[in-house]
Amino acid sequence: MKATILASTFAAGALAQSGAWGQCGGNGWSGATTCVSGYSCSYVNDWYSQCLPGTAAPTTARTTTLVTSTKTAPPATTTTASASGKFKWFGVNESGGEFGDGIFPGRWGTEFIFPDTNTIQTLRSQGYNTFRVPFSMERLVPNTLTSSFDNGYLTNLTQVVNSVTNSGAYVVLDPHNYGRYYGKIITDTNAFKTFWQNVAAKFASNSKVIFDTNNEYNTMDQTLVLNLNQAAINGIRAAGATSQYIFVEGNQWSGAWSWNVTNTNLVALTDPENKIVYEMHQYLDSDSSGTSTACVSTEIGVQRIVGATAWLRANGKKGVLGEFAGGANSVCKAAVTGLLEHLKANSDVWEGALWWAAGPWWGDYMYSFEPPSGTGYTYYNSLLKTYTP
Repeated sequence: MKATILASTFAAGALAQSGAWGQCGGNGWSGATTCVSGYSCSYVNDWYSQCLPGTAAPTTARTTTLVTSTKTAPPATTTTASASGKFKWFGVNESGGEFGDGIFPGRWGTEFIFPDTNTIQTLRSQGYNTFRVPFSMERLVPNTLTSSFDNGYLTNLTQVVNSVTNSGAYVVLDPHNYGRYYGKIITDTNAFKTFWQNVAAKFASNSKVIFDTNNEYNTMDQTLVLNLNQAAINGIRAAGATSQYIFVEGNQWSGAWSWNVTNTNLVALTDPENKIVYEMHQYLDSDSSGTSTACVSTEIGVQRIVGATAWLRANGKKGVLGEFAGGANSVCKAAVTGLLEHLKANSDVWEGALWWAAGPWWGDYMYSFEPPSGTGYTYYNSLLKTYTP
């Protein structure tokens, strides 16, 4: 989850027509409002319309009327014969190891904490089978990306991993660093490869571990994001970790709503084991930042991921929603339900979803899924556990 979000990074050029997957409308948009042949301008939300594949002939008149949030969403759930309606992974982020950002190395129990394995087992007993565990790269390798591990931090992280995977569940190892190390954008792809080779070597024999290359790359060069992801894949496989899935994340905070505009070059990623899964994140408040209990509308969950669904299917890729959440209110609950139903109906390309977030230090955090009394847990658990594998 990000603390801030850029208002927009899309150029509003004076193009005659927007290209495939390009923006074609939305509040404040001053660019083209028609699409190239074979694509039609489809409403996604008040701030964003996109050129999606379709047979409708492109229009020639510029649209000037702004669409309100009460607009009925276009049909967005596309089912296929191969969709099973079942997820491979469904669970919760388990936050804590990344807390105290900027205070390094920090103190266990003061600046950071790892998840409570007892509460994880409570969720496990209800069917949740995947737990994404954020950690700090600066605490795991305190000096450089290629330096040796801090043994205490690695030991605590490994204890959580073993507790979860011994129960038969998956752990997603998440360096929660936003593509940065000590606050600076990571540009040394060789060092990043070495970091991942070293991490993967510690878990190479555990097939229930999933490697998440980095949390929410943002405001970075797009080619660099591609190259960092590929370096991570190469490092993981070089360590002999060949049975594990690798979750790759994208630029612009890995947002599903803009994935098929921002992160199209990530289609070029390769893996000799063919176990790449594209991890996207999606929140339902006005700017997709996950900082409000309010959701834009009951349809916003579907509206914000339909383009990503089309991108995955068009490119023969698999995806997972690594973070999602909504406030404890009826509008958000309807939006979350719509989101999950869309993922389920398109399970040929979407393989799961993980709520943000559980963890022992969330207190009264608006999305907390920490049993027994987290706000998100008490409001959403009865719904979410119906989607477990």
